[in-house]
Amino acid sequence: MTTDNTHFTVGKTTFFQGENHTHPLFRIEPGIPCQDAREQASELMGYVRDMTIAGLMDDNPQLIWASHYLSALAKALMDDAELGMTHRVSSGIDEESK
Repeated sequence: MTTDNTHFTVGKTTFFQGENHTHPLFRIEPGIPCQDAREQASELMGYVRDMTIAGLMDDNPQLIWASHYLSALAKALMDDAELGMTHRVSSGIDEESK
């Protein structure tokens, strides 16, 4: 018996809250394979690292702010992928059928 072990994002993680943190501006879409979300988050964090260093070395606050926003996106991807991976296990989907 083969089992599909693919986990998907659940689409519950929001980021870049509006005024007073009451209005989410963006949300991770549900249904993205968690492995893809994690790979994309890793790629974004590489850009964050490079932009932060460039912003500091060139005294460019715009690069630092851009890296701040990209890091929030990367964190949201990771958080929602984690929710997708734990949701599947906690809901009993990964349990073997009798």
